[in-house]
Amino acid sequence: MYPEDDIFSKQLREIPAFRALLRSVEARMIMELEFPAPVLDFGCGDGHFGHISLRCFDAIGIDPSKSSLDEADVRKCYRALVQADNQGLPFESGSFNSALCNSVLEHISNVESALSEIRRVLNPGCKLVFTVPSELFRDFLAVKSILQKWRLYRLAEYYEIFFDKISRHKHYHTPAEWKVLLNNTGFAMESCTYYCSKTALQAIELGHYFGLPSLLLRKLTGNWILSKRKKNLRLTDKIFRPHYEEKLPAHGAYMIIVAKHTGNKSNSVFNDPS
Repeated sequence: MYPEDDIFSKQLREIPAFRALLRSVEARMIMELEFPAPVLDFGCGDGHFGHISLRCFDAIGIDPSKSSLDEADVRKCYRALVQADNQGLPFESGSFNSALCNSVLEHISNVESALSEIRRVLNPGCKLVFTVPSELFRDFLAVKSILQKWRLYRLAEYYEIFFDKISRHKHYHTPAEWKVLLNNTGFAMESCTYYCSKTALQAIELGHYFGLPSLLLRKLTGNWILSKRKKNLRLTDKIFRPHYEEKLPAHGAYMIIVAKHTGNKSNSVFNDPS
């Protein structure tokens, strides 16, 4: 069907289709970048993404969730796992030569505190790579567009709030706004690339609802997928693969940003310990 090393097909056998699509696209982009060791995986979660994308055992994963770290420990892809959050990382300044933060910053209310703390533990000149939803995320939502077409504007607003809640999104920023946030915390933006087209996001959006049985299965068995056989996933693969294989859009629902530690002090109002 597809090569054994195909990222998307591997992901379909591990997690729900909507997550497999997004994480596969992100992993493909992350794997094209270099992450000099030691690497900080900020918000590593259950280690699933770091395991497929970093391909580097000399990485330290941090996350506030003990249960997620227990899952990451089973994967054996990190040199160490530490329970911590953006309020204070238990590392000396300049402990890392690169940092990854995949789909994490949008869940943190005070994003400047997180950026400042990441900058502190990075060596000057080193890079932070992170992915976040773009300012277009909510405008691309399928249900919102339908409600607006029917002139149900109040319901469209409520749907935005609802989807933000289930996605746990705290904020959205434009590339220009991220550039300011990064400058304020001692980083310089080197690149910002959109990914995930409007149709791809809508597939992800609707996949949340069709993925509810997977959530129930996860709670009952600890696994997202009941059967990992390729033939059982053939239809799902056929539906979602075109979005995985699409070219990068001019404007997308998500962004991957590469920023460089400038070596300058943070300009943030956040109390930077360095």
